[in-house]
Amino acid sequence: MANDISAKRNGCLLCLLMSVLLQRGITNHFVCEKMAMETEDPNQTVVSHFCLEGLMYTAEHPTLFFLLFLLIYSITLTWNLRIFITVGSDPHLCSPMYHFLGHLSFLDACLSTVTVPEIMAGLLTVDGKVISFEGHAVQLYCFHFLASTECFLHPVMAYDRYLAICQPLHYPVAMNRWMCAGLAGLTWAVGAVHSAIHTSLTFRLLYCGPHHIAYFFCDISPVLRLACADATVNELVMLANTGVVVAGCLILIIVSYVFIVVDPHRPGQRRAFSTCTSHLTVGPLYYEPPLCIYLQPHSGEAGAGAPAVFYTVVTPMLNPFIYTLRNKEVKRALQRLLGRGSRDPPAGSPPS
Repeated sequence: MANDISAKRNGCLLCLLMSVLLQRGITNHFVCEKMAMETEDPNQTVVSHFCLEGLMYTAEHPTLFFLLFLLIYSITLTWNLRIFITVGSDPHLCSPMYHFLGHLSFLDACLSTVTVPEIMAGLLTVDGKVISFEGHAVQLYCFHFLASTECFLHPVMAYDRYLAICQPLHYPVAMNRWMCAGLAGLTWAVGAVHSAIHTSLTFRLLYCGPHHIAYFFCDISPVLRLACADATVNELVMLANTGVVVAGCLILIIVSYVFIVVDPHRPGQRRAFSTCTSHLTVGPLYYEPPLCIYLQPHSGEAGAGAPAVFYTVVTPMLNPFIYTLRNKEVKRALQRLLGRGSRDPPAGSPPS
């Protein structure tokens, strides 16, 4: 009886110790390698946890990079949420352009929250951050849901600018309130379905080790490299997705802004060109890294994490400055939100 009590006590202490270690992120190679569960085949195990090894080239100065990403995350979250609240609460910003900008700000805040804390957590550990199999699937779905929705939202915003600048008389009818809400809702719905397809295809495969992912967040390519089953269908779908969806959205954005710039019947050519140039900077930052990552044969290797930083970390931070903070009406609305400039006149037609 005494031996049983002692064994139970030791087992409870061991469980408590493991719980504390996992909660604090103090993981090591031994923990990562042991986190698997047995299957019917005694020679094969199914992965129950993954170890994210983090971002490359940050191991020598983890504290410096932690502070850097903390600063980036703070700027991203602060400005995107401030713009989202401003657009939603200010009655002067009621045009479709500001409606789409509100969606973009919310997406950027959420997308940054999915990825940047993972990077910061990886910088605090020596051998990587442990994440459960289910948690990995949830994070992969959330990331691709948000990233895909933003991918579809940018062409909608470019089309909205094309109608407002090149067809101003037809714009109130073509982009009425119902059309605006429908296009925004469609981007979210297509993004959800798009992410669900990729997530289900990824986790239908069997993963039996190794457990280490040479990446800084949960993405498709690094996980597929760990599969112990044929992933040809997944790779073909990912290739088609990159070629059709990403490249197609980028082409639609470029075509829309080219029509704006070369329209011979529209005044204010220089102003429109300046606006389009600033908006087109989003294209290389957000669309080119996925093309580089998912179209190369070894996109799941650790080196692919460097370009992924641009569209997962840098672009959400820059979007408020590119799209909104250069806009005079948004600046006035921010002043009104902070209690200054409450006597500003209502905004007119959305600027180009």
